[in-house]
Parts: sequence; structure tokens; C-alpha cells
Amino acid sequence: MKTVLITGANKSIGYETARQLLQKGYFVYLGCRDINKGNEAISQLYSEGLTQVEALEIDVDQIESIEKARVMLGEKTIILDVLINNAGIGGAMPQTALETDLSVVTAVFQTNFFGVIAVTQAFIDLLKASPEPRIVNVTSGLGSLTLHNDPSWKYFAVKPTAYVASKAALNAYTIVLANDLRDTPFKVNAVDPGYTDTDFNNHSGPGTVPDAAARVVKAAILTADGPTGQFFSDDNAPDTGISPW
Repeated sequence: MKTVLITGANKSIGYETARQLLQKGYFVYLGCRDINKGNEAISQLYSEGLTQVEALEIDVDQIESIEKARVMLGEKTIILDVLINNAGIGGAMPQTALETDLSVVTAVFQTNFFGVIAVTQAFIDLLKASPEPRIVNVTSGLGSLTLHNDPSWKYFAVKPTAYVASKAALNAYTIVLANDLRDTPFKVNAVDPGYTDTDFNNHSGPGTVPDAAARVVKAAILTADGPTGQFFSDDNAPDTGISPW
């Protein structure tokens, strides 16, 4: 049975991603900052007959929490097949380039960028033990520099500085990581789940959570001949579902 760790998975897209992977036969470690909320999510999945799941307390903003989670997971398994870096924040809005407080930028980068690097580095040894390791970084179309420089692409009147920059940095890290692992069985990709109806955006998105999660799952279950170092986005590359940065 393949194993997967999903950060920020006690609700929304992360939770639905867990559900869909459970339905595909994966054993899911459901990462959450609040173990009580994680256990509530576990109870809901159990009620649906999805029992191959455990909550794992992990705060991607805290190195100590990440290290503790790595030790705990290492006591349960010697192999991790999939890591999905899903945890993310938007930060206080609005975020103009000249007026956004540096504390907001720092907080957003801590979760969306530095946290991803810290978690990936902490669990990479367990991933290397898998014959077909997969790393999925949940990003956003807002992190695409190409789209931002396209005058016909208008997403926000005021672009959220901290969030945009953090996801652009995440996209760059995904490319670098995929390159470092290019001669291995790893597949490392970023996924834009789309503008989805979630708490994250005050339920302003038109997309559904199941559809968004399905995009993440698609990258998590890539076969050996699948791409690596790519940006998956059905919304922003509708013809192919995959587009390079």
C-alpha cells in the first residue's frame, strides 16, 4: 500500500485530496497544525468507511514541529511514496507592492515557501526509499510570471504582493528541486488547483473542491513516464492541462 503525507489536510482541498487518495487505496497521513481538528477530520473519513488514515500533527511554520512529525512518521513507516505540500496562507489583504507590511510578507513566505522547503528536506529520506516517489507542491496561477506579464490576463485589480511572490518562489523551487532529482525516479510538480470555493478566498471562487483536489491527485499518482518539473493548471492551460513556467 502506498503512503502519502498531505500538509494542511484537515479541511478544504487538502482534506478532499486525502479522501480521493484513500478511495484509490493509499494510506494517508493527514497533516494538521491542530491535532484535535485532525482527529475530527479522521472521524468523518472513518464514517465514510475510509479507515487507512492517521492524523499527524505538523506546523509547517515551526522547524521543531516538522522535526517532531518526521520522527513520529518514521516510527510508523520507513517509506513515504508521496508528499503533498498543501498548507498555505493568503495573508492579510490588501497587499500592494509599496504598502504591504513586511511582517505580512514574511508570514506568507514562511508558510508558502520556507515551510515547503523545510518539510521536503525533512521527509526526503523516506521519499527516497520509495520506488516511485512523488512530490506535489500546491501553487496558484497567481504565481505564474508569464501570466502576470500577459496584458489580457486580469485576475485582480490589485495583485496580492506577498501571496503572488510566495507562489512564484514556490514555482521556482519546484523547478530547481525537479532538476536536482532529474536522474532519479522522482516526479516533482506544482499544481494550480484553480480558483476554488473555499474558506481561503471567502468562498468567492467558482471552482469546486472535488475538482480542485482531483488536479492535485492527478500529479500525485503520475506513472513512471509522467512529466516532472511542470506546472499543472486546467484553468490556465485548458488545452493540455499542463504548461511550463
